[in-house]
Amino acid sequence: MSRFFKSLFGQVLLALVIGVVVGVVWPEFAVKLKPLGDGFIRLIKMIIPILVFCVVVHGIAGTGDLKRVGRVGVKALVYFEVVTTIALGLGLLLGFVFHPGTGMNVDPSKLDPSALSSYTSNAEKLAHGGVVDFLMRLIPNTVGGAFATGDVLQVLLFAILFGCALALLGKRGAPISSFIESLSHVIFKIMGILIKVAPLGVLGAIAYTVGGYGIGSLTQLGALVALFYVAVAIFVFVILGLILRLAGFNIFKLLGYLREELMVVLATTSSDAVLPQVMSKLKRMGIKDSTVGLVIPTGYSFNLDAFSIYITLAAVFIAQATNTHITMAHLLTILVVALITSKGAHGVPGSAIVVLAATLQAIPDIPAIGLVLVLSVDWFMGIARALGNLTGNCVATVVVASWEGDIDKERARAVLDGRHVPATEDDADAEISGVAAGA
Repeated sequence: MSRFFKSLFGQVLLALVIGVVVGVVWPEFAVKLKPLGDGFIRLIKMIIPILVFCVVVHGIAGTGDLKRVGRVGVKALVYFEVVTTIALGLGLLLGFVFHPGTGMNVDPSKLDPSALSSYTSNAEKLAHGGVVDFLMRLIPNTVGGAFATGDVLQVLLFAILFGCALALLGKRGAPISSFIESLSHVIFKIMGILIKVAPLGVLGAIAYTVGGYGIGSLTQLGALVALFYVAVAIFVFVILGLILRLAGFNIFKLLGYLREELMVVLATTSSDAVLPQVMSKLKRMGIKDSTVGLVIPTGYSFNLDAFSIYITLAAVFIAQATNTHITMAHLLTILVVALITSKGAHGVPGSAIVVLAATLQAIPDIPAIGLVLVLSVDWFMGIARALGNLTGNCVATVVVASWEGDIDKERARAVLDGRHVPATEDDADAEISGVAAGA
């Protein structure tokens, strides 16, 4: 038992239980613990840009094969589009079959629009910016600006260019490549220090939630929330499970391997909080640095599987709740528009509501004010969104690595089975960051 509570998983689980108790017994005090959760997420976000830069540059420069790097990128994007489309379709299908909003008979004119005021401007920019605007936003005004704002896609773009340049320089770029590799070890060491406070972050986040919303907030979430959780479960265990099985792996073993990260995401509702640890664990499985460095950061913006389910399901729910008749043309419009608006939403304040608002702007028949209904339960749906998105990106990395032959499958199976594997340099980083198996 003592060994269990010395592990990160045990400590996070204990913090989760304590947070619920504190929220129930001392709700006013629990609400004041919110900075613990917010602070932890900010600490992790602080190192994400430089970590992504180091991993991507080192991975590309180390391979020296720019054609292979480009091939991995193209395969990842194709995978993202196919799987995201399936997720969007699943949300539409379940909403159309189960009618979660039918019977609410909400009068849109009686809803308070002030609750949505903070999301309006961002939604208009996302809806009217188009593909060109999105592509332009990938290019930072300055390199330093990309790191300062923490925009992962902008950092990724610069890292790819930097890594390609190093690879083309050959021996002349070796000193810089060696420096970046050493810098990455320093960043992993910092991550190891930060991850030790994860239980405090979890305690603060869950205590605030229970204290602010009540214990009932954890159970009585309504038909829409329940259906969304079922949808995410179907997507993860059936669709992603089948995809991963075709690659030769088991979804349950992968989830077990990522249990610490999933617990942190469960409490903080942020997949950002575990991005560095996830990258370490995937490398420990035997996946090459360059593949992990390309697929995971890109997937955080282009492969939001659970987020996609949410957008289409919530749109159908609002239509049903406001007694708005929707045709097959409406459904197809939602599907196509959401496929575009969901890209690059990562990092936008209130991204779920913003993207949903942007999607509904393409369908005037559905009253956008109905977003107020979804806003009231958005936090709870955010838990499943974050868990589903994280799982989807981990599966994507394993699958793309399998396609490209960038994974040592025997090592990966041994790691997922919990068997002893020979130590590698990546294991050293995992040990430093505290995310090795059983940590």
